[in-house]
Amino acid sequence: MSQGQTEINETTAADADAAKSGSAGARPTAGQLKWLARGLNQAGGKLPLFDETGQKVSSRTVTACIDRGWAEPWFNNPLKPDWQVCKLTDAGRSLFDEAGH
Repeated sequence: MSQGQTEINETTAADADAAKSGSAGARPTAGQLKWLARGLNQAGGKLPLFDETGQKVSSRTVTACIDRGWAEPWFNNPLKPDWQVCKLTDAGRSLFDEAGH
């Protein structure tokens, strides 16, 4: 990761471990919330592959959100199979209902 990447790409190893354990009541990090929020106004809840500065969103952020049920894979990207195209789930949307966003 480059130094210029924003907080949307900052997911710690502890966050990834908590996501894998499926901890109930898990709360998203600030970076995860920022990424998930970008799907609220997109067609079908599509989540971006890149942040606002053009940096690829961290695969740890994507994986943690999928593992917690806040995002789900949408379709395979035939041009870049290692880039996972995701969409916001109802559980992901509910994070913003609870927070009053």
